[in-house]
Amino acid sequence: MQQSISLKEGSDHVRPQSAGDGRRPSPRPRGVVMTRARTVVFGASHWHVPLCAPAIAAEHSVVGVSDDRPDQARGVAELWGCPVDADWRRLLDIPDIELAYVFSPHDRMADICRALIDRRIPIVVEKPIGTSLGQLQEVRRAAEDAGVPVTVPLVQRGGPVDSWLAKAGRPVYQRLSFIAGPPGRYERNGSPWMLDKDRAGGGSLINLGPHFVDLFLQRASAAGAEVTARLSRVLHGRAVDDHATLVLTAPDGREAIVEVGYAFPDSALKRYCSYTSAGEAGFAAIDSDGSATFTAIDGLTEKAAFDVDSDPLYETFVREVARTLGAGFRGLPTLGEVEEAMQIIWRANEAAPQGGHHG
Repeated sequence: MQQSISLKEGSDHVRPQSAGDGRRPSPRPRGVVMTRARTVVFGASHWHVPLCAPAIAAEHSVVGVSDDRPDQARGVAELWGCPVDADWRRLLDIPDIELAYVFSPHDRMADICRALIDRRIPIVVEKPIGTSLGQLQEVRRAAEDAGVPVTVPLVQRGGPVDSWLAKAGRPVYQRLSFIAGPPGRYERNGSPWMLDKDRAGGGSLINLGPHFVDLFLQRASAAGAEVTARLSRVLHGRAVDDHATLVLTAPDGREAIVEVGYAFPDSALKRYCSYTSAGEAGFAAIDSDGSATFTAIDGLTEKAAFDVDSDPLYETFVREVARTLGAGFRGLPTLGEVEEAMQIIWRANEAAPQGGHHG
């Protein structure tokens, strides 16, 4: 199982240097033409799109944009030099599409992905890829049968948090806590469907949990895990959960506690997060302010401080997409790996007791 985003050779799409990135352009391999993939973007009002938009502009040639609410997506569409179409199906008629980003509402993701797979178009799709595990599995099977590469922005992989926790070695006990802002922000940022359980499939667990279940599975080299879970919507009383706690147990007994939620107030701080991992090499810990420690088994402690904000990781992911497109997204998360994480998430989402409105 891939444990981190790594640089690999073999891409037919060579990443051009973006303005101001401070790095020299890589030498152009012999026989490889510098290209910017003709790209379409579905669901451009998604809250992650502004995090990706500058890198998409630098790395790709956007030729089509769609969104149910065109006014919510005009800013990024103007950056890319494209009008916004309210009907996603019309984007499929654009000739010579080489890449698609799917940020659409969860209840539409599977249909869009299957339509793109029918046209043999490589896909970057946000999790959860549908409103059920079955929809994800249908997309994965269709992509495998057609030989179409698909990847998912599980951006915490290979990021600062993941890399620091790896100092502890293969985790035996891990705790991953990520508490984002209140659910009302989705009404303000143009994604009110996120609070509709039928359209989103669930709440904080479906949205935030995949990143951290995936981190544990990858670092523990576990293909799956048993799960006990508790979901709650007591704090905000919405139709979707605003807090979830999972206890994962791998077949060899390794454990992780994953806590996610929409329980942090509206604030410039954006969120609370903290992480610990105990492994054969020692104990690693990271606090919400980015302060980090690693205590080795010999008792020596190393300290550091770094940015734990996950938002910048989306730009890094887009650049990796551009670099690996010609190699079938080699080194990036696969649909099979995402399915392993989502099996746990959906099982917990459907079976866990859920607290209701506090009244």
